Amino acid sequence: MIYNPAAANPLNGNPLRSREDVAKSLCDLFDPLLPYFSQGGARVRLSGTAAHFDRIAADVEGFARPLWGLVPFAAGGGQFDHWKMYREGLANGMDPEHPEYWGQVSWIDQRMVEMAAIGFALRLIPDLIFHPLDQRAKDNIVAYLTHIRKYDFADNNWKFFRILIDLGLEEIGADVDRSYTDRYLEELDTFYLGDGWYRDGNVPRVDHYIPFAMHFYGLIYATLKRGDDARRERYRERAAAFAKDIRHWFDADGGTLAFGRSLTYRFACGGFWGALAFADLEALPWPEIKGQFMRHLRWWSDKPIAERDGVLSIGYGYPNLFMSESYNSAGSPYWALKAFLPLALGADHPFWQAEESDAFVPNEPVTLPHPGMIMMHTPGNVVALSSGQQNHQMRFGAEKYAKFAYGSRYAFSVEAEERIFQLATFDGMIGLSDDGRHYRIREDNEEVLIAQAGIYARWKPWTDVTVETFLVPASPWHLRIHRITTPRRLETIEGGFAVERADLNADSVEEDVGMASVHTSTDFTTIVDRSSDVSRQGRAHRALPNTHLIWAKTLVPQLMGTIEPGTTVLASAIMAQPTDSGDPSSAPAMPDLQALERTIRQNGVSASPMGMVKRP
Repeated sequence: MIYNPAAANPLNGNPLRSREDVAKSLCDLFDPLLPYFSQGGARVRLSGTAAHFDRIAADVEGFARPLWGLVPFAAGGGQFDHWKMYREGLANGMDPEHPEYWGQVSWIDQRMVEMAAIGFALRLIPDLIFHPLDQRAKDNIVAYLTHIRKYDFADNNWKFFRILIDLGLEEIGADVDRSYTDRYLEELDTFYLGDGWYRDGNVPRVDHYIPFAMHFYGLIYATLKRGDDARRERYRERAAAFAKDIRHWFDADGGTLAFGRSLTYRFACGGFWGALAFADLEALPWPEIKGQFMRHLRWWSDKPIAERDGVLSIGYGYPNLFMSESYNSAGSPYWALKAFLPLALGADHPFWQAEESDAFVPNEPVTLPHPGMIMMHTPGNVVALSSGQQNHQMRFGAEKYAKFAYGSRYAFSVEAEERIFQLATFDGMIGLSDDGRHYRIREDNEEVLIAQAGIYARWKPWTDVTVETFLVPASPWHLRIHRITTPRRLETIEGGFAVERADLNADSVEEDVGMASVHTSTDFTTIVDRSSDVSRQGRAHRALPNTHLIWAKTLVPQLMGTIEPGTTVLASAIMAQPTDSGDPSSAPAMPDLQALERTIRQNGVSASPMGMVKRP
């Protein structure tokens, strides 16, 4: 038999239609971890790969992150046979005299992140994880958590971790200095942008941490905190507003927009829908919320996201260290279990009782100024035309935040070789080279405007080269226009959407002056030149392996050309859809650039995750 890597996925074969199906999937995801628990139960080491933090902290990740699913499962009456192991592991990990002690924290540390799950467990199921322990173990747990909470947490969503730790400490009767908690709650409010949107810290960045962290933890606080009624209600109101926007990051098949960092957390992206249910917040009709939640889990069920033993891999659609972050250890992917929060609810809750409804799919593009995106729903896909965000700190930050277009079905690629211009993928992006070997791409912007008609961004790949990019929705197509002013000759490569490449060159490709297309057994993707200043050659590029998030081998249509010193306008029409639709001859024409720019400047807002400014 030929090995089917998707068969190792614990979700594979599960219909994921009912509460029982979801509970089974949680147990199936956890069971492969059992052989990797240490003798004392305090550590889980899953592979030899490393993150930037120490091995002990990575082992604590493996121990703690499954609790995001196991705790609500138990709170909802689920039968889990290994709470004794978890109790012993918790006691041993926080015992300074035990060989499996987790170590003392005295600065910003990954252990701070993982203690949030411990606080959540102490708040929700203390009778299973805390009260049966002897007094010495209880004292050690209180001492460890009260010690760790007095240090500064990272200035982003991490601030919620101290708050969740405090929920647990308060539940078990420990003394808590509320000033620490109150200060972080106030500082978290400074990240709020309006209309339900946050940024993830004091940086111009809006990504999946907003639904699966800021709102996820906020809704847990709103549900489990006693008192602080005004703030709890604010969290609920913000989440309700946010739901109406974030649904446009999910396609009709359950896939979500592949954008930003930490995508190895996979179906944690569905945690927001589960958190609405946990908070009993009908921000959208229950059938729509349930549909979003269940479709998202099903979307992952046929992907080879696990190793042969069923342990979730670092990666996205398959095991892939290229796209991972420096803080991703082998235990990191188990934040995906955040999706199982609604298992805390009984089967009689309206969320579980609801019949799934189809996704809301608007006919027109939807403008989301806070993340700086225009969303287009196309068959089996959602496309984000993106103004570009700044992330200089993360691996492949430009690919994850600054491309011109992202999708759910077609995701994006990272670059594997920055010194071979001709081998670069550049899907959703344009690459520029002045020596034919090295290249520059957009990393950040000097100015951004977003309007219903399109997005304008001005950016500099070099200090003496200026690119003004216009992104125009024309669903299922979009237009990209680049007005490039350069003092020297530049080579350019621009890519459309990548699709999976078949073996034996079985895909049909078309390469010509001014266009490139790829037909596969499932998809069609094309890029059509609409430039008048220069002619570009089409190419169906075989990308380097393991650079795409969903498929290990891809083809991407590209346009290649050279521009001379001065100002040049490059324009292209791009589209990707399932194979049963798509025709290059229907590509939209180049618009009147002066009229487009005038419209955007008159009607646009200055889009930045640091806050929007309406132009006078």
